[in-house]
Amino acid sequence: MESKPVAVGVIGCGNISGAYMRMLKTLPIVQVTACADLRMEAAQALAAQYDVPRVLSVPALLADPDIEIVLNLTTPQGHGEIALAALTAGKSVYNEKPLALTREEGRQMLALAAAKGLRVGGAPDTFLGGGLQTCRELIDAGAIGTPVAATAFMMSRGHEHWHPNPAFYYQMGGGPMFDMGPYYLTALVSLLGPVQRVTGATRITRAQRTITSQPHYGEIINVEVPTHVTGLLDFAAGPIGTIITTFDVQASTLPWIEIYGTTGTLAVPDPNTFGGPVRLRMTGDNAWQEIPVTRPYTENSRGLGLADMAEGLRSGRPHRANGDLAYHVLDIMHAIHDASATGHHVQLESTCARPEAMPA
Repeated sequence: MESKPVAVGVIGCGNISGAYMRMLKTLPIVQVTACADLRMEAAQALAAQYDVPRVLSVPALLADPDIEIVLNLTTPQGHGEIALAALTAGKSVYNEKPLALTREEGRQMLALAAAKGLRVGGAPDTFLGGGLQTCRELIDAGAIGTPVAATAFMMSRGHEHWHPNPAFYYQMGGGPMFDMGPYYLTALVSLLGPVQRVTGATRITRAQRTITSQPHYGEIINVEVPTHVTGLLDFAAGPIGTIITTFDVQASTLPWIEIYGTTGTLAVPDPNTFGGPVRLRMTGDNAWQEIPVTRPYTENSRGLGLADMAEGLRSGRPHRANGDLAYHVLDIMHAIHDASATGHHVQLESTCARPEAMPA
């Protein structure tokens, strides 16, 4: 017998919400029954575009007894507050990344969910897509031997050139690591397992940024967070990782992610996407081999992690884009910044299980 769809309420109807709505309409395990935003006109527009039955205030959505999961798509500054309010109201919550601004908020969320028998999930869910799941399959099958090291690079000149409201990317909870690092770190943890120790170096390159996108063209942003962040990651299973995330680079030819094994190298696709290409080069090869991506979900599938969480809610199994994973990534990001500030390695207090691979 088919499971009853899980009723989802969306809080935050901004730039990313459309991508979620397009995917969620294709997944029968979930049904978006209401949406809310501090800007009522944004909620009304989303509801009209995607046939959401009800537009509610945020308090009314949190009080709705029929909603089982709150999809929290607010800006990072609202992730912890809204998630804790949802959990207090007896609802599971799935947050956009990062899980929260601070470790303390993240720990409170996990503790409250555990106490109330609820679930916490968190973006990104790109690691569940066909491209990264193909990479996972190759690593698990021993295609590159034993993983030795990894590199990850997010090289950008900043979001003020394209985003309609870029200021929050330069405030607490933003910056290249907290904005884009979750994609890269979640991919690495899903491929190589948790991290046990980090060090790092950070800098603010320019104290102010000028917006060149519309509708805020010409406005000045005061930069509050590091805009170039480099981290070294000691994975519990042995590999050593290097990650650079930056809003200060005008151009680059660096790869997104590469995994180096004892018998080969795996070139991983952009972890901000769900598809390929996946490339492999073995010891003795003269050229890279492109590996067919045969796993499903290769188009923009934001919301896949929420659907996996909803299925877990119905069946009782653990979900993959879970709170422990999202918190571990949050902890890694803070630890890299802490290491730069203190000049010391930071031993992580958190860990997580390597998420189960998606079924073939």
